[in-house]
Amino acid sequence: MIGRLSTILIALYGAVSAAEPIVVASKNFNESYILGEVAAQLLESSGFEVERRMGLGGTLICYEALVAGEIDVYIEYTGTLSQAILKSEAKLGFDDLNAAIAPLGLQLLPPFGFNNTYALALPRALAEDLDLNTISDLVARNDLKVAVSHEFLEREDGWPGLSRVYGFEWVPQGIEHGLAYQALADGAIHVTDAYSTDGELTRYDLKVLADDRDFFPSYLAAPLVRADLPASAKARLGLVANTLDDAGMQAINASVMFGGADFAEAAAGYLDGIGVETDAVGSRFWQQLRRNTARHVLLTAIALAAATCVGIALGLIVFRIAWLSRVVVYMTGLMQTIPSIALLALMIPLFGIGVVPAIVALFLYSLLPIVRNTVTALVTVDPVLQRVSRAMGLTRGQELRHVFVPLSMPSMLAGIRTAAVICIGTATLAAFIGAGGLGDPIVTGLSLNDTGLIMQGAIPAALLAVVTELAFEGIERTVVPKHLRTSER
Repeated sequence: MIGRLSTILIALYGAVSAAEPIVVASKNFNESYILGEVAAQLLESSGFEVERRMGLGGTLICYEALVAGEIDVYIEYTGTLSQAILKSEAKLGFDDLNAAIAPLGLQLLPPFGFNNTYALALPRALAEDLDLNTISDLVARNDLKVAVSHEFLEREDGWPGLSRVYGFEWVPQGIEHGLAYQALADGAIHVTDAYSTDGELTRYDLKVLADDRDFFPSYLAAPLVRADLPASAKARLGLVANTLDDAGMQAINASVMFGGADFAEAAAGYLDGIGVETDAVGSRFWQQLRRNTARHVLLTAIALAAATCVGIALGLIVFRIAWLSRVVVYMTGLMQTIPSIALLALMIPLFGIGVVPAIVALFLYSLLPIVRNTVTALVTVDPVLQRVSRAMGLTRGQELRHVFVPLSMPSMLAGIRTAAVICIGTATLAAFIGAGGLGDPIVTGLSLNDTGLIMQGAIPAALLAVVTELAFEGIERTVVPKHLRTSER
């Protein structure tokens, strides 16, 4: 059943989608946002249509999305690909990595040039006070408050491997990477994991402990793409090869974090510096807004149409059987007790990430108001009218068509109307599982604490809800007699 539903949804999505753009994604940290934007602008400036899926998630989510064909390119690091994805005990070189991923239909393009290796960092004054210079010096210091990112805690090239090589006998706390630097500045923690190109290293005057046992592999940033990407697109992405060193990447990161630049401006500045012209930021904004809005409407429309058909059909089938109708309403109500973001996450093991799991989750979330309103309206049709219809010799089908459905129509429409508004709001969360839509700028804005970006998604979503309300009001005026309209009672 699930497989059949998935096939139907994919077919529906394909039928209403225009020619597929190149989907560029990023992980959910600042440098990945910047480099993802670099890739997107490179492709756009050579005529490719690009869809952005920035802040898609951690390493494995982006990688699985690429393997599944949900995205076409994101920026990966050679050490991450070798250790965290391929689980190699050896430090694989560039050619070895490409040989390993070729059977999966993937290709690693030439790297940017900088090495953003993992590191452990702490305030310089504290390091000098305690004479801490290497990671080995930290092994016996379980008196310090050490907190590392959640991904670093789990990755083989993170704490598990580090503890084996250095002999750590204690485990640090987990912390969101974006909060760790402020926690260091506030004195809430003493040591955290860092990326060697982070702009915060200079901003907060942090000292990077030397990797004296050479544990961390090289982390050369490079576009990881699907092998079937057009050759001209690969060539375009290849223009960034060996154009950026460690200090340059750190400066670009700092310009976003502390210099007031946004990701698009930082990416455009870098590309301009290597002689690549890009489109105006303003035109990209409107293109992306149109694309996000269209994707949002698409997700909502498919999910709502499916929920309307299934919900009304269920109501018509079960309303005459009291116990069965209660069970159906109860089961659809269970969907509403699951937080929407959790319901979206629960779809990932069944359907992967992207459009299909989002549509399925939105479909399930939209069922309750439609089913409940349909069943309630049908069971409360005036008994006198039911007896009159039977006395007139109407069949059950004729009763439904001429009595039950017309009298229940206002309530049915109200249920669909409520489901539509719920669907529009919930669809903003679909960006967390790579489905795109107006949630994309909201997710990016949340990661940067950028109110402007959040509003770029929130305001159009609110306007969509208002337009939907007005549209349903017009539909009600068209198909429902005046004396039955809920809006005029």
